[in-house]
Amino acid sequence: MDVPVALIVSVAALVMILLLAGSARRLLGVRFGAIRTFLAALLAFSIAAPLLSPILQSFQGDHDPGIGAAWAILLVTMCVVLIPMVLLVLAEALVPPGSIPGPLEVARSLRGRISRGRRYSQITRIAIRHGLGPYLRGRDSMAGAQDGPGRQRLAASLRRALDDGGVTFVKLGQVLSTRRDLLPEEFVAELGLLQDRVAPAPWEQVEPVLTAELGGAAESVFAAFDRTPLAAASIAQVHAARLHTGEEVVVKIRRPGIDQVVDRDLDIVRRLALTLETRTRWGRSLGVRDLAEGFAVALREELDFRVEAANMAAVTAAKGGGVTYPTPVPALCTERVLVMQRLTGRPLATADARQGPELARALLHCLLRQVLVEGVFHADPHPGNLMLLDDGTLGLLDFGSVGRLDTSMRSALQRFLLAMNRQDPVAVTDALLEVVPRPEDIDEPALERALGQFMARHLVPGSGSAQMFTDLFTIVSRHGLSVPPEVAAVFRALATLEGTLLRLAPGFDLIGEARAFAGRHLAERLDGDAVKEAVGQELAALLPMLRRLPRRVERIASAAEHGRFSLNVRLLADDRDRRFVTGLLHQVLLTVLGATAGLMGVLLLGTEGGPRVSQAITLFQMIGYNLLVVSAVLVLRVLILVFRRPRDPSS
Repeated sequence: MDVPVALIVSVAALVMILLLAGSARRLLGVRFGAIRTFLAALLAFSIAAPLLSPILQSFQGDHDPGIGAAWAILLVTMCVVLIPMVLLVLAEALVPPGSIPGPLEVARSLRGRISRGRRYSQITRIAIRHGLGPYLRGRDSMAGAQDGPGRQRLAASLRRALDDGGVTFVKLGQVLSTRRDLLPEEFVAELGLLQDRVAPAPWEQVEPVLTAELGGAAESVFAAFDRTPLAAASIAQVHAARLHTGEEVVVKIRRPGIDQVVDRDLDIVRRLALTLETRTRWGRSLGVRDLAEGFAVALREELDFRVEAANMAAVTAAKGGGVTYPTPVPALCTERVLVMQRLTGRPLATADARQGPELARALLHCLLRQVLVEGVFHADPHPGNLMLLDDGTLGLLDFGSVGRLDTSMRSALQRFLLAMNRQDPVAVTDALLEVVPRPEDIDEPALERALGQFMARHLVPGSGSAQMFTDLFTIVSRHGLSVPPEVAAVFRALATLEGTLLRLAPGFDLIGEARAFAGRHLAERLDGDAVKEAVGQELAALLPMLRRLPRRVERIASAAEHGRFSLNVRLLADDRDRRFVTGLLHQVLLTVLGATAGLMGVLLLGTEGGPRVSQAITLFQMIGYNLLVVSAVLVLRVLILVFRRPRDPSS
C-alpha cells in the first residue's frame, strides 16, 4: 500500500473511531474521560469485523438485495455503536473512574512513591529494631503486655521508636501522651518524656526563610536580632529580637524543607493507621485511623504560623484571666515566621510546692472561663506549653491548637457542668444529649444510670479524679454517642489539663475547684443585672412575634368557626425532590421501553413467514434484530446511571 493511501486510510479510521466514541457517549448520556472513551471506541473498531461477520455473510450471494441492504447497513451501524457502549458500561462497573491513576499522575507521583517507600522501609526497620514488629503485623494481641512490667517495657519501646522516627512521630507521641482516655498510664507517662528538641539549624539555612518572608534582612527589620537561637525544635527555632519601638520579642522561624518531610511522614502515619486498624483488634478499638486524620489536620495547622498568630490574638482578646499570653505582632507574622511578645520566666517544673496549688487553681479557672464563657480556649495545655514568669504567674505558650465554641454549645456545656455540680442524673443526661448528637435508638434510662454511677464514683469527697475523664469517654462511646470535633477538643483539653494540674500540684482537688468555679459562674448568671439583661434580650427577640400572634390566632379561630379552616401543602416544592423524582421516572421509563423493545424483538424473531430481505433473513427477523439493539441501548443507559449514581448523585 502506498504511503498516501495508507495515510488516507489511517485518517479515515481515526475519524471513524472518534465518531464512534462520540456516538457511544452521546447515547449513554453520561460524561466519560477522553482516554477511556477513545480506548473503548478503538477496541470496538478492532473487534467489530469478526463480531459482525455473520450478519454480513447472510447477504452474500444476493445480487438484488433491495431494501435488505438498507436494513443490514442500519443493523451493522447500530451494532458497531453498541460495542463501545457495552465496553464503557463494563469499565464503569469494574474499573470506576479514579480507581486507576492516569499515566500523567503516575509519572508525577513516581518520584514521591520512591521517596515514601524508602522512608516507610526506614520506619519499619526502626519499629522492628525496638521490638514492635509483631504489633505492626497484627500477630501479637498484646498478650505479653497485660501486666504492669510488660506494659512498661512496651511503652518504653514505643517511646524510643517514635523518638528515632523524627519530627512527625515525636509530635504524634506528644499528642498520644495527652490521651488518658485511650492509653494506659504507663504509655501516658512514658510518651510524656518525649522532648521535641533538636540541634538548631545553621543561620545560613534559616536566614533565607526570614528574608523571604519579611522582605529584608534581620538587621533591617529589627533593631536588634540574636542569631543564636533561644530554643530549637523539629519544626521551628526561636530567636530573641528587639523591635524599633524598643519592645522585646521572640521570632519563631520554620525550618526550611520541613513541610516536605511532614507531608511524607503524614502519609506514612495514615498507612500505618490503616494497617493497624485492619489487622489488629486494639487498633480497631482505638480508632487509629480517625486519630491519624485528626493528628494530620492539627500538625498541618501547626506548620502555618498565620493560624497560630490568629489563635493567639483570639485567646488574648478573650481575657481568660489569671494567666499571661504573649501578644503577636501582626505586621510581622507570615506562614513561616511568627513574631510575638517575649515572656521571661523559667520552666514550670521549677515551681516550689507552696506555689503549686495557687498556680493550678489559676490555670483551671482560666481554662474553664475560656471554654464556658469566652468560647475560645487553648486546646493543648500540657506542661511544655506553660512557664513560670518572673512575677510568679503562669505564662501560656504555643497557640498552634485552639478550640472554638459557639454560644449554643457553650450554653449546653454550662448546663452540663451545673447539672454535674448538683449531681442530677436526669439533668446531666439532658445536657449531654444537647452537647452531642442524639442517636435515634438511644437507651436514655441506661445512660442516666451510667451517669449516675459515674457521679457517685467521682463526685464525692476524696474520690480523686485520675480516671474521671477516661470513665466519661467510656460511657459516651458505650452508648453510641458521636462527639462533635469541637466538644472532643474540650474533653481532650480537660484531660490534658488534669495531668498538668496533678504534676503542678499533686493531690490537687480538681472536682472541688471545678465546683467552686461553677458556683461562682452560676452566681454571676443569677445576678440581678445579668438576669435583667437576659430577660430584656429575650423579650426584644420575641416582641415582633408576640405582636403578630393575636391577629393570627383570631384568623385561625374565625376560619375554624365558619368551616374554612384548611392546610395548604405543596408537594415536591424542593427542586432537589423534583430532580430526584424526574430522574427516577426517567430510569423507569427507559427500563419499560427497553424491556418492551426486547420482548417485541424476541417475538418477531420467533415469527415465521413474512417477506424476505435476503436468502436467510425475513423482514420480521430484521426488525426483531434492530429492536434487540434498541433494547440493549436503553438498558445500557439505565445500567450506566445505576453504576454512576453512588458516586455522583447529580448525574
